[in-house]
Amino acid sequence: MVDLSRNSLRRVVVTGLGAVTPLGPDFTSSWDGLVAGRTGVGPLTKIDASLFPCRVAAEVQDFDAGRFLDGKEVRRHDPFTHYAVAAAHMARDDAALHRYTDPQRVGVIIGSGIGGLRTIDVQSRILHSQGPRRVSPFMIPALIADMASGVAAIGLGARGPNFAALTACSSGAHSIGEAYHFLRLGKADAIFAGGTEGSVNAFSIAGFCAMRAVSTAFNDDPARASRPFDADRDGFVVGEGACVLVLETLDHALARGARIYCEVTGYAASCDAHHVTAPVLGGEVLAQTIGDALRESALEPGDVDYVNAHGTSTPYNDLCESNAYKLAFGEEAYRIPISSVKGATGHMLGAAGAFEAAVCARTIVTGIIPPTLNYERPDPACDLNYVPNVAIRREVRVAVSDNLGFGGHNAALVFQKFSPP
Repeated sequence: MVDLSRNSLRRVVVTGLGAVTPLGPDFTSSWDGLVAGRTGVGPLTKIDASLFPCRVAAEVQDFDAGRFLDGKEVRRHDPFTHYAVAAAHMARDDAALHRYTDPQRVGVIIGSGIGGLRTIDVQSRILHSQGPRRVSPFMIPALIADMASGVAAIGLGARGPNFAALTACSSGAHSIGEAYHFLRLGKADAIFAGGTEGSVNAFSIAGFCAMRAVSTAFNDDPARASRPFDADRDGFVVGEGACVLVLETLDHALARGARIYCEVTGYAASCDAHHVTAPVLGGEVLAQTIGDALRESALEPGDVDYVNAHGTSTPYNDLCESNAYKLAFGEEAYRIPISSVKGATGHMLGAAGAFEAAVCARTIVTGIIPPTLNYERPDPACDLNYVPNVAIRREVRVAVSDNLGFGGHNAALVFQKFSPP
């Protein structure tokens, strides 16, 4: 039987960060761009933008999948898998985790909101124009959303827990949270956890445009299109990329002399049970989720030094989050710096929560809180401190990251400055 007493639970730490984002082909360049106030949002170039009401995107540029996969593998897999494999390998290198005492205790949990949409797009065109015999035999493995975890594990030699959390835009956060639970219970020693999305393609853009979920008001000024919490926000900007964190039990990390970024101390998940795409505007369920994560961490609202918001730049999401923070933190909500990185990265969908978790880890280490770009005209209904446009320096001992996903999914993660035992 598993001993579930509090004293038996393992401490879990973050020891590696890897990313591919619209801001850069690795985590360091992405972080540097983020704190410098640079944006990865620009004109939509990967498809014919003239066909769509939204003509802006946050595209991954200057990325070479051949650095991480051989030529055949590159051709067989979808971009969401390319990005995930790259992020996982970079996280491994950052953590210096190249040897495993027992590969069956090293896992990979990389979520995706959608999976291989580009593959679906390309192969469906082939099916209808050339017939079923011309469809690729690699189509199914390329499009299923668990393939990022599977292919990454092959390259990493990781034989432990392996699956993909699919909770739309909260997939990355849920993947990290589930990895934390595996480690906390002693069911693994290390897990590569995060999220990925290859979402800048015709299928994706067309679908989000049809939903009227994306920004169309800034086609002539793309850099200003993603504007979380701003009064003129009109929708999110589709982004893409991946981020993977190496999570380890503290004992495992200390035994190998690992560098530790921070500790994961809380995770909670819930569902609004309200609407397929719209959150509960009052924020009650998200607030409860944040509160549950803080309680698991044995923390009070006054202990929180920074919140990394989901902050999508949609009218409903940003209002819901603002209300949730007021409920979760009370008067402390007006003190706590809150920022959304999506003004710089766009919405990386299934990868968003993972990159935002990595940002929390780096913020704790550096004391730099990244800004919310394009916050120009305050919304009276969103009246908190959103760290407008310029990064600030402040000691951060406790950081909270929350994410929401279509289907009513909510996730909250708590990170703390590491204190040796």
